[in-house]
Amino acid sequence: MATPADADRSTSLAELARLFLKLGVIGFGGPAAHVALMEDEVVQRRRWLTRDEFLDYVGATNLLPGPNSTELAIQIGRDRAGWPGVLIAGACFILPAAVMVTLLAWGYSRFGQLPNVAATLAGVKAVVIAIVVQALWRLGRTAIKSTWLVLLAFASVVAAVAGVHELVVLLGAAVVATAAAAGRGGATTPAVAFVPVGAVPGIATAAASGAASAQAAASLLPLFGIFLKIGSLVFGSGYVLLAFLRADFVERLGWLTEQQLLDAVAVGQVTPGPVFTAATFIGYLLAGVPGAAVATLGIFLPAFILVAVSGPLVRRIRQSRIAGAALDGVVVASLALMAVVTWQLGRAAIVDVFTAAAAIVAGGLLFTGRATPAWLVAGGALAGYLSGVVTR
Repeated sequence: MATPADADRSTSLAELARLFLKLGVIGFGGPAAHVALMEDEVVQRRRWLTRDEFLDYVGATNLLPGPNSTELAIQIGRDRAGWPGVLIAGACFILPAAVMVTLLAWGYSRFGQLPNVAATLAGVKAVVIAIVVQALWRLGRTAIKSTWLVLLAFASVVAAVAGVHELVVLLGAAVVATAAAAGRGGATTPAVAFVPVGAVPGIATAAASGAASAQAAASLLPLFGIFLKIGSLVFGSGYVLLAFLRADFVERLGWLTEQQLLDAVAVGQVTPGPVFTAATFIGYLLAGVPGAAVATLGIFLPAFILVAVSGPLVRRIRQSRIAGAALDGVVVASLALMAVVTWQLGRAAIVDVFTAAAAIVAGGLLFTGRATPAWLVAGGALAGYLSGVVTR
């Protein structure tokens, strides 16, 4: 199979930068929305990857700790432009959110509160639900290739709804798929092991310990160490990230209050791009612009390293019948988890006639091909803003 270095897979760094800067600006809605937007741009429009290749990358990044949608961006960059693409795609996807969050942190430090953008975001969130549903439909039609994979997807949904940790769901699906493939006959090529990486040696760094005041947080090295550790170990949603941040910054070190932490996570969720930019907000509160830069670097650096280590294995896994079957199971479980998250987000986002209408209109335009996700996000923001003005 072709490698990223092959001529037919090459993409200029400028084109990669333009795409991922754009996705970083319009990427509201969290990882599920980011996957949907990337699928539309990379598979549907540019045809850089087949849908199967894209799904393989989605499955592989779900087995890594850290911000999965950022890791997917990095993986696409590696596929299209080699190691320079790793840096360009990842950095450009992160940069818009990091800048926005830094500006919000400056305003928060100056005025003591976050701006009220609830009405605008209501329109955006409703549109995002439609975008994710369309992506799930397209990806599911490719990934779920047999009746037993339908059953595996259903079982994964049930497990996720029951509260089973998402990593357990993913690994369980891989084990079941591997057993099913082994039962159907031997593989012709040796399987390649692919397991979740808790921390690559040398990545996880112990943070400075002991009680400290907020002023002590201005020391950049301990701040970098804490976020490097968190970026190396966090699996799961923003709620898991919240637990890690609370344990270090509120309980152990006392550098933040509970309210400041909640505001930081809220900023990460309401701005476009990776949710992990909550780290940027915290870094600014504790040490200004240098703190924001150090915190952002610390929490995202493991993603670049983990993709660099595991990325080249994905194509080798697909060449093995047994390992490929395990990846099929992970992909199906990943889509099941994405569907559960979309349902949960939908219940929170579609709460009245306006948001229901916005989601329905956006869905109709998407499925008929009359609008792109980028224009729909902009339209949702405008409609939400106007709705807020009218109802004041």
